[in-house]
Amino acid sequence: MPVCRHCGAAVTISEPVPRDLECAGCGRDLRACVHCRHYDPAFNNSCRETEAEPVVEKERRNFCEFFSFATGPFVSAGPSSRQVEARAKLDALFGGKPASSPSGDARARLEALFQKPPAPQPSGGPEPPGTEDEQD
Repeated sequence: MPVCRHCGAAVTISEPVPRDLECAGCGRDLRACVHCRHYDPAFNNSCRETEAEPVVEKERRNFCEFFSFATGPFVSAGPSSRQVEARAKLDALFGGKPASSPSGDARARLEALFQKPPAPQPSGGPEPPGTEDEQD
């Protein structure tokens, strides 16, 4: 059963989907790229259909003639072998990903700056040198 990708409400529709159809749960447009079975951000123009006209606003209604409501959950095609190969070359060229994020280092330094000093030792223990009373 089709669901709204914004709020998850079940949608009862029949083909062809009217252009002005809105979700009863959230009021967003249902005839939009994000609800189409061809929608995939990993592809050019975020669409698996190669002949479709480019659409700028993917969450707004449009006149795409290839629109077909997606019945299942969104599943991306994932990175292609070409993308993985290009990423590996970039990592080799620029030294890969940094070991730690700069914000994590900054947070650790901030925590170290505001650490409480160690607690004083209880009295009765050995006195530090130079604090003994000298009596003549």
